[in-house]
Amino acid sequence: MARIFITGSADGLGQLAAQTLIQQGHKVVLHARNAERAQDAINKNPGAETVLTGDLANLEETKQLAHAVNQLGTFDAVIHNAGMYQSSSDIVFAVNTIAPYVLTSLIQKPNRLIYLSSGMHMYGRAKLDSFNTGNARVTYSDTKLQVLILCMAVAARWKDVYANAVDPGWVPTKMGGRGAPDDLQKGYATQVWLAVSDDERAKLSGRYFYHQRETAHNTEADDRDLQQKFLQLCKEHTDVSFPG
Repeated sequence: MARIFITGSADGLGQLAAQTLIQQGHKVVLHARNAERAQDAINKNPGAETVLTGDLANLEETKQLAHAVNQLGTFDAVIHNAGMYQSSSDIVFAVNTIAPYVLTSLIQKPNRLIYLSSGMHMYGRAKLDSFNTGNARVTYSDTKLQVLILCMAVAARWKDVYANAVDPGWVPTKMGGRGAPDDLQKGYATQVWLAVSDDERAKLSGRYFYHQRETAHNTEADDRDLQQKFLQLCKEHTDVSFPG
């Protein structure tokens, strides 16, 4: 039995991943943006251990969330599922890029880390020079490349952790829309698989998965110099250092 923390698990893929893990007998800690959504989260998954709140668009609340996670003890896996699509550039950047960096840096190191990217990262640019301008000026696609850079940086530096990224596909969630063509179940199954499976194909690091299969990604994310610059700029932006 594993213990897993999942960001953005009040609805969508995070809620469905939590449901599946709980049904499998694992301990799951949920996360929601505020108290109202936290109640929704626990109503949908009453078997969860607990639910924590924190607005990932707010840097201080994100830091407080990391502290709250650590107060609960250690976790076997953390799934960075939360994401924003239709919002201002600054909020998309804060939630999709900065929050995973802060939580990764401050939460006690788990055995496995799963980051939600997107096939749209292929159309993104790193745009690291925009980090500290006061206006991120990034697109959703840019942030999904940035979180992939984070994943690959973690995999390169934490050899004792399985850190991988996932493209869930274009699935019919609130974010994806009812007409999205991909398989919803396959959209969250890869998160679950990477978090707890003993399958040797899941016990890897620095990989990019789509429907439980490794697939091609933008190799810019593998650039060690770019990774180092990314971590340094995140540190300057947040005043949070990446451990090790």
